[in-house]
Amino acid sequence: MNDETQRPGRRSFLKAAGLLAASAAAGCEFESRPPEAQQAGTTAERQVGFDRALLDAVAEAVLPSELGARGRDTAVTQFIAWSDGYDPVAEEMHGYGYSDIRYLPPDPAPAWRAQLTGLTLLARKTHRTEFVRLDVDARRELLGIALQGERGDRLPSPLRARHVAVALLSHWASSPDAWDLALGAKVQPGQCRVLADANAKPLPITGLRA
Repeated sequence: MNDETQRPGRRSFLKAAGLLAASAAAGCEFESRPPEAQQAGTTAERQVGFDRALLDAVAEAVLPSELGARGRDTAVTQFIAWSDGYDPVAEEMHGYGYSDIRYLPPDPAPAWRAQLTGLTLLARKTHRTEFVRLDVDARRELLGIALQGERGDRLPSPLRARHVAVALLSHWASSPDAWDLALGAKVQPGQCRVLADANAKPLPITGLRA
């Protein structure tokens, strides 16, 4: 009996994590607003931040191992900054093809923080220890249980991810670093290149595991 047969939860998780390939090929919707873009008159104080140790433990289980510790740290830091700077239910920029006013989703961070707490509780009940103290395989197994209800053939946008593990993976997958890793070269999409470098071959990626 192989490992995948013994742990169907992990198999479900790996399927969800494997959606990165489709995301890298087709792209995924990414919406964000900086803190200074928050609308005037907002009086409700948002709770910000995450349990960093827990989020780092999730990142080690869901992000590609090729990133190494430094790459994962960068990805988690960028995810937290994006979440903390999000302006819930802000008016969207008008897109092509419609003139009606549309609004961004409510703040997903409270649910994500609750899910991190849930992973700790699940680890205590199933392994009698903290989630952060489990090895990576055990963490993936528990995440597989949490992601059993996830369906789809591609990653959602980070804002529409129903679980923090998917949100973290989706946020990283929509970044220039993810595209560089998928293509195996430093293409840095979204950044301008001078005309003199237009025909230059992108440099290879080095030092990912540093």
